Amino acid sequence: MIYNNSKMPVILIGNSFKYEVEATCKLFFNTARFSFSDDIADASGDRFIIAGLQQLDNAVKLYTDIKMDDGDTVHNETIINGSPDKNITEHELCRLIYHVLCSKTGITPPWGLMTGIRPVKKVIELMQMGLDRPTIEKMLTDRFELSRDKLDLAYLTAENQLPLLEHIDSSAVSLYVSIPFCPTRCSYCSFVSHSMDSAVKLMPEYVSALCRELEITGKLVRETGTKIDTIYFGGGTPTSISAEDIRSIMECVQLNFDLDNVREYSFEAGRPDTITEEKLRVIKELGATRISVNPQTLNDDVLRVIGRKHSGEDAVRAFMLARKLGFNNINTDLIAGLPTESADSFRHTLDRMIELDPESITVHTLTIKRSAALFADENNRRSADPAAEMVDYSISSLISNGYLPYYMYRQKNTVDNLENVGYAKKGYESCYNIFIMDETQTILGAGCAASTKLVYPDGKIQRIHNYKYPYEYIKRFDQLMDKKKEVSECLKKINAILPK
Repeated sequence: MIYNNSKMPVILIGNSFKYEVEATCKLFFNTARFSFSDDIADASGDRFIIAGLQQLDNAVKLYTDIKMDDGDTVHNETIINGSPDKNITEHELCRLIYHVLCSKTGITPPWGLMTGIRPVKKVIELMQMGLDRPTIEKMLTDRFELSRDKLDLAYLTAENQLPLLEHIDSSAVSLYVSIPFCPTRCSYCSFVSHSMDSAVKLMPEYVSALCRELEITGKLVRETGTKIDTIYFGGGTPTSISAEDIRSIMECVQLNFDLDNVREYSFEAGRPDTITEEKLRVIKELGATRISVNPQTLNDDVLRVIGRKHSGEDAVRAFMLARKLGFNNINTDLIAGLPTESADSFRHTLDRMIELDPESITVHTLTIKRSAALFADENNRRSADPAAEMVDYSISSLISNGYLPYYMYRQKNTVDNLENVGYAKKGYESCYNIFIMDETQTILGAGCAASTKLVYPDGKIQRIHNYKYPYEYIKRFDQLMDKKKEVSECLKKINAILPK
C-alpha cells in the first residue's frame, strides 16, 4: 500500500464517475488526496490520472492515461459495443485504471476491484437467487477479480450468516444506545468520541437528555405496537461513565421498553482500564447478555504507542473478572496492523485470547482516517506493514479453533485494503452486528452521535443522525426530537403490514 498525503490530479473526460474512480485509486494510494477536474490542462507534473469516455457510433470508447513518479505515461483503452448503461461503463473504466495501477505500483489488492463495504451481501444476494457456488465464484471473479483467499472468506461468511438472516424479524426493531465517551482518545481512532476530562462537566445533563430521548422513543415503540429485538450499548467506551450513570441509563431502558422478547442485549464494556466489578455487576443485573472486552493488543509497548493507559495483563484480568461474575457470552476485539506491532506480537495476542476462550473474537484491520492523530504520521511509513500476514494468521487460526466468520465489513483507508471480520462459536453470533451490515431491520438510535436507520416495508432506507457533540445534543434536544415524527411514521407502516 502506498501512502501519500499530497494531492494527485484526476481528470475526468466525458464522464462524472468521481466517486468510483476515487475509490479505485484509493486501493493503491491509501491516504492520498485527489483533485478532480475536467480540464486536460491539469494533467501536468509527475503524477496524474486521466479517465476518459468517448461516444462512438453504436459503441463507447473508454481510455486512461496514467503517469506516476517514474515519468512514463501508460495509455490503456477498451471499446464496448452497443449502448452500455452507466454502471457498466463506470465499472469498466475503473477496471482500466485498476490494471494500469497494478502494473505501475506492483500492488494487487486482495479484494480486487471490489470497493464497497459489504462484500458478503453481494454473495448472499446471489445465493438467494438460487445460484450454486461455482457460478457465484465465477461471477464475482469475472467482475471484481477477487483473490482466491478473499473469495473463500466471503463465501464462508455468507454461509454462516444466511441462516441467521432467515430468522430476522423485520417487523421488530433494534435499539442502539450511544455513550460516546472514552478515558482518552486512541491515536488511530476516528469515531466521534470525547475524553472524560473534557466531558465530565456535561455528564449529568447528557445522562438526563439521553434518558429523555429513551422515554420518547419508548413511547413511540409502545404506541405503534413495535417489538424490540436486540439492544446494543456502544460508544466510545460505555464503561467510561460511572456505575451510577450506567444504572440510570439501563434502568431507563428497562422502564420504557418491553424486554421480554429481546433475544440479544449487548454492552461494549470496551477498554479494560474502564472495567470495574461494580460496573460489570450493574450491567449484568440490568439485563445485558453479551459484553465486549477490547484489548486490541496485549503488547504493552504497542498499547503505549496508540495511547492506551492499560496493560495487556489488565485486559486479561478484566476478561477473567467478567467470567467470574457469570458473563457467558463475551466478545473480544483485536486490531491487525497497529503501529509498531509485529506479526509475532499479533500472533501472541491472538493465541492468548483463544486460550481465554471467549465466545466471539472480532479482528479489525487498522483504518487510518483523516481525523485520527495517527494519520499525520503515515506518509510512506507503513510500506512494509505486516497487517496482511496478521489477518491471514487470524483466519486460519480462528477457524481451526472453532470460530467461524459470520459478519464482515470493509472501510476506506484500511491498511492493505483488508477487512474487519467477526468470528464466533456456533450459536454466539451477534444478531445486531448482522443487522447493521444487512440493513433489513430498523435500528433506533438514542444519544449523541447515534444514527437511526429506518427500513420501510418497501425496502426504502432513511437515516436520521443525532447531533455529534454532547453540548449540541443537549442544547438542541427539542429540535432533535422533532425528527422522531419520521420514526413514528415508519413504525406505523411496519405495523400496518403485520398479520392481524
